[in-house]
Amino acid sequence: MSESERTALMGYHELLGMRVVEWTEELAVVELVADERHLNRSGIVHGGVLTSMLDSALSLAGLHCATPGRVRRGMTLSLTTTFVGPAGAGVLRATGRVRGGGRKVYMSSGEVVGADGELLAIAEGTFRRRSGSESPVGLPE
Repeated sequence: MSESERTALMGYHELLGMRVVEWTEELAVVELVADERHLNRSGIVHGGVLTSMLDSALSLAGLHCATPGRVRRGMTLSLTTTFVGPAGAGVLRATGRVRGGGRKVYMSSGEVVGADGELLAIAEGTFRRRSGSESPVGLPE
């Protein structure tokens, strides 16, 4: 795992089993292998899991930092998720892309697809870079 992927991880990612598989300027991809722990009483992946994946991918898309030993931090201001189809066990992939904004506030959109490429959920959100994270150089870790 690269340094930037380690920086993106937090306890909540680890709890759910998420991992960052791609992260560049204005793009982030997060994967999760869904199993019985992620299912609701109907036997499908809980919507909160999909929303968490989208929140992470959309937020990280605007927080990439290529400078070693530094990090950019942010917070979600709003997030709207639309569920398109049921997700079963297996690999789920959330992709987030920055669509616009400025130095502090940015907007991202994205989607979650299943192992067969079927669309499961879409989202759009507004995020704010924390103080000091406005610059692509970021802050010391």
